[in-house]
Parts: sequence; structure tokens; C-alpha cells
Amino acid sequence: MRNLEAERVERLVGTIFEHAKSEPEEAATIARHLVDANLVGHDSHGVIRVSRYVRFWREGTVRANQRATLAFETDSLALVDGHRGYGQAIGEQSVRIGIAKAGTSGIALVGLREVGHVGRVGAWAEIAAAAGQVSLHFVGTTGIGALMVPFGGSDRRLSLCVIAVGVPCADRPPVILDIATSTVAEGKVFVAKNKGVPVPEGWLIDKDGRPTTDPNELYAGGALLPFGGHKGSGLGIITDLLAGALTGAGTSQRREKTMINTMCSIYIDPHRLPDRAAFDAETAAFLDWVKGSPPAAPGGEVLLPGDVERRTRAKRLQDGIPLDDTTLAEITQAAESVGLSRAEVERALSGEAPGR
Repeated sequence: MRNLEAERVERLVGTIFEHAKSEPEEAATIARHLVDANLVGHDSHGVIRVSRYVRFWREGTVRANQRATLAFETDSLALVDGHRGYGQAIGEQSVRIGIAKAGTSGIALVGLREVGHVGRVGAWAEIAAAAGQVSLHFVGTTGIGALMVPFGGSDRRLSLCVIAVGVPCADRPPVILDIATSTVAEGKVFVAKNKGVPVPEGWLIDKDGRPTTDPNELYAGGALLPFGGHKGSGLGIITDLLAGALTGAGTSQRREKTMINTMCSIYIDPHRLPDRAAFDAETAAFLDWVKGSPPAAPGGEVLLPGDVERRTRAKRLQDGIPLDDTTLAEITQAAESVGLSRAEVERALSGEAPGR
């Protein structure tokens, strides 16, 4: 395990994607989002994905340098086609479309389809909150993303859906909820696999429907369990319907051999409401009231959605991003596969600019 400076890792990852034929702006966007996921503690959506993304690009299932186009739009609706581009780049373009429409109409719904893995979904809620907007994001997958068992079932039927919600708060950080409908995100199992450690009981079943703590079983036909039993399963079904059926992108039953994300996003501009000041005042008063609950344990505190991520970012910006040896080896292999040498990778992680 090594702790590495975020800026160095981001520079290296950007260089890897430039060598994988992404234009500099796209490569930088992918790298920024991946490293930011590590910074906030969502390692499952961070640079552990680099080797997968490069493999998807090499196989042609993700395409470099794509631009989001509008398949359909009205003043407050849009269906965005990502042309199987990188989710971080296309996702940003889609979010900007939604923010612009909500700024004009007060509310907007944007469906995103045919796009690669969109990464940490909370990032999209953060962008909207920074623009002063409330947003809700429902993300599903088609193909290999269907890795969750429905409540009462015994095999993979549901996507590993994600729900993120952001609420801007005047004079304080926004509230950002970012949750998977499965017990954990698949990437956390992937992290455990790379570290060679078991996962907690209650996360997985094997291909025969039996409980297991071996992370390798997920990649041998097993499945993740929904969080809270019927609750996570129900939220997963609703998310799949919104992100997949409502957008026309396809649901979990659309089986493919690659990761294709679907996303349904709703944007609301509080500035268009009759009394934005009342919204700000009530939000602040409510959050103070929640935070004022006496801690259940001595020295504890009540945390709001997004607090842990902000604190983790501050700590990792100071101490570095922890990366295990397997993930570092996979990043190095991905770099070598696109023409960088092992020495260039190590020099980059040590602070020298990697080769171009």
C-alpha cells in the first residue's frame, strides 16, 4: 500500500488516456473524476477503474472523443445520446444541458443513454449544487452491470443502480446523498479482490445462491444482495425503470458484453420559486436541528450526507491517496499497454512529468 499525491496520480492517469487517443481535455476530465472519487473515499469508482476503461477502449466498447448529442428535446426535457463515449466526459456534458434547461424552465428532466461507466454519481449532484440547483440522479446499467439479485430471488436480475441527490445550502456545503441500491457498490468488492481480503457477510451470494465472503465469487457468477432486503430491491427496480425504460436506454434485461450506463436526472432551480430566501432559511434551520441531536455515543456526532466525503477529501489531499499494490500494478500494466514505460510511470508517481 502506498499513499500518493493526488495531483501526481491525476497527471499520470490523464497521460494514460491521452496515449489511449483521448484528446487532452477529455483525458484530463476522466482523470479528474477518477482521482476525485479516490479523494472522497469512493475508491470503488476511482483509479482502480483505469485498467478496465483502457480495456473497454481497446475492445471498442467505449469510444474516445465522443460528444453528447440531443436525440430529443423540449424546453424542459432532453434525451442525450452519449455514443458510447467515456461516462465522465459525456456525463459532464449531460449535466450542463440539464442545468441550463432548469435555469430557463425551473425544472428539467434529462435522460442519458449509450454511455460508458459514468463514475461516482454524487459528482453530478455536486456540480448541480454548485450551480445552485437541486438535482436527483438515477443510474442503471445494461449488460454486465446486472449484478444484483432481486429480493427473494437467487440470481442476477437487477442492475447495480445508484441514486444521488444534491441540495444546495446557502452559506454552507450542500447536502449530497450518493447510495447504491445494492448492499455495496461492485467496485468495493473489486477493491477487496485486489487487496486479497474477504468481504463482510451479507454482501454476496455465489452462483448457486449461497452466502459467501469470497469477493472472487462475484466474478464467477455470483451476485450482490440489495441493501435492506426489499427496500434496496424496490429502489433498484424503480431506478431501472426511470433510467432504463423512461429514457428508452434499456433496462437490466438488455444483456450486452460491456458496461453501458443509463441515467435519468431531474434538475430544479430554487431561484425560480416565489421565495428562495424561505427555502434557504428552512434548509439551514432544519439541518441545524438535525445536527443538534445529542450523540448516541460519547464524542460522537450526527453527520449529514456528504460530510464524510468532504472530510476524507481534506485528509487525502494532505496525506495522499492510498493505493494497494494490485491496483498500482494494474495501472502500470494499462500504462504500458498504451506505450508508457514502467520507469515513466514510477517517475510520474514520484513527481516527474510522465512522457507524452
